[in-house]
Amino acid sequence: MRESFLPFSPPLIGDEEIAEVVDTLRSGWLTAGPKTQRFEASFAELVGAPAALAVNSCTAALHLALLASGVGEGDEVITTPMTFAASVNVIEHVGARPVLVDVEPDTLNIDTAGVAAAVTGRTRAVLPVHYAGHPVDLDAIRAVAEEHSLAVVEDAAHALCAAYGGKPIGAGGNVAAFSFYATKNLTTGEGGMLTGPPELLGQARVLSLHGMNRDAWRRYDESGTWFYAIESPGFKYNMSEIQASLGLQQLQKLEGFQQRRRAVVQRYDEAFAQLDALQTPATRPGVTHAHHLYVLRLRPGRLAIDRNTFIDELRARRIGTSVHFIPIHLHPYYRDKYGWQPDDFPIAYENYQRMLSLPLNPALTEQDVEDVIGAVRDVVLGGGK
Repeated sequence: MRESFLPFSPPLIGDEEIAEVVDTLRSGWLTAGPKTQRFEASFAELVGAPAALAVNSCTAALHLALLASGVGEGDEVITTPMTFAASVNVIEHVGARPVLVDVEPDTLNIDTAGVAAAVTGRTRAVLPVHYAGHPVDLDAIRAVAEEHSLAVVEDAAHALCAAYGGKPIGAGGNVAAFSFYATKNLTTGEGGMLTGPPELLGQARVLSLHGMNRDAWRRYDESGTWFYAIESPGFKYNMSEIQASLGLQQLQKLEGFQQRRRAVVQRYDEAFAQLDALQTPATRPGVTHAHHLYVLRLRPGRLAIDRNTFIDELRARRIGTSVHFIPIHLHPYYRDKYGWQPDDFPIAYENYQRMLSLPLNPALTEQDVEDVIGAVRDVVLGGGK
């Protein structure tokens, strides 16, 4: 057994990030400024996006995307129950109604046939989530959106470095919201990025800083002017230079991070394919998986213990795990407001009861990976019928 606890997903921060932050602290400029602009440009180039806006969270990016897309009071937005609450909270924030569609059994992404069936006269947008880093079937989503003149807002919180049809997520015509939370493939501690058409991002940029037509850099640098105008009642969503400093260095390391993630996934797949009590993650042809999460599922009836006990047994072996996610319709606010029952979305509900996420991050050593595999095998072989 391990001598120390293995955290689920710690960030990997090196001397380069520390030096970049120190440089920022010494520069005298801490709020959004030149490094934030560099980070936006570098990120847009990485994913092939026409434009990018750095913000303080993926939640902020999603909120701005809906607002800039014209989604508001009385509208409906189609999304998935298999996501973090932020994806649906922002729909509530703009005064719209979330319409949930169940997920596909293999990828746990939103069922695109269900999306088409869920469209009504009030539907204004579709908000697909690239679950765990596996791209959604964007061609099918695009076909529905074009037929009904709907906006598409991609929740790409898990999908940095994912690709669909040979194009990186973020390179298409849709707006896409990325997350740089501490556990993500690239981290700025907190933070996010919105990509998409320049005109729409221009609207989002104004909304992201109080509705002002000039940000701080354009007011306080040597060539700036003090005057500004409030064009709409906006928000305080801008990214700081400290966050951007982390992001600039993380971008340079991202491909190495992804190589390590892919290597860990390959080891897990090889080890767990031998255990018929376990269902490993799916990857469909024609996509590149971002491998943000490694979601293991227990096959029904193969073990004498349930998912919760499985997690407890791994914790006893000093292996950290998580569950992604508690489906939206099970949370009290949404359950009570919309009267949803657990079986209303049976695929999401059934999979939730048997899933757990294993450690997957570039900081994992070979010994860490072997410890995870050994602990999982030990629990399976000790808990099988």
